[in-house]
Amino acid sequence: MTQAATETPPERTSDLTAFWQDMQSQACSCHDPLIQDVFSTNIGDHPDFASALASLLGTKLADRSIPATTITRLVASILSADPDIAEAAAADILATYDRDPACPDLVTPFLFFKGWQALQAYRISHHLWTKGRQHLAHHFQSRINELFAIDIHPAARLGRRLSIDHGTGIVIGETCIVEDDVSLFQDVTLGGTGKLSGNRHPIVRRGAMIGAGARILGRLVIGEYARIGAASVVLEDIPAYSTAVGNPARIVGTTPRPA
Repeated sequence: MTQAATETPPERTSDLTAFWQDMQSQACSCHDPLIQDVFSTNIGDHPDFASALASLLGTKLADRSIPATTITRLVASILSADPDIAEAAAADILATYDRDPACPDLVTPFLFFKGWQALQAYRISHHLWTKGRQHLAHHFQSRINELFAIDIHPAARLGRRLSIDHGTGIVIGETCIVEDDVSLFQDVTLGGTGKLSGNRHPIVRRGAMIGAGARILGRLVIGEYARIGAASVVLEDIPAYSTAVGNPARIVGTTPRPA
């Protein structure tokens, strides 16, 4: 869905420079004196998107054991070594803008949407996990859970252009795979069924939408552009372009193929 809240939609581009210019322009257009410092500190004072993202995550993830300056430097070094992370973060903002009627611009998810913020913190923890720094990755997983009430295992594999709407109560297990263009609503569980080892969590294919409170359990596949209704319990594969609802979930229709 395309937003109508702004007269001119932001440029759709993978160019982070242009994306960042759009964000800064939107931040400068706010004239509320009580919020201007928030915009300046988090957006206006930074030379580029990666710098702003590192600062934001450093501030959010800091605790008494690891200060914000240390985490900010760590995140900045990770973004420098792996620029794809910042590009994925920008793509997630654009996806949120496109799909969430409550998102009027680019700065709102960056500053205020905990689903987007938790997703970017996960991306950092996932990088650490793949580099053998599992304890630090688990520390950030714990902080994400404490801050946002969202639990994403750092070993899970999540794609780009993801939208996490509201986010409270989302759980994504260790061996879960979520492909590009997926939308998740609050209280979704992508979990296991008690199997103790191996691939035991769901695969969610591109473009799927998982409704609020849905439980998807075990190593099953949610097909491309499938839709899972709110509060459904899914224990078997759901074919592509299908709509499934209920407990246990049953197929009740089809979803349109994207243009």
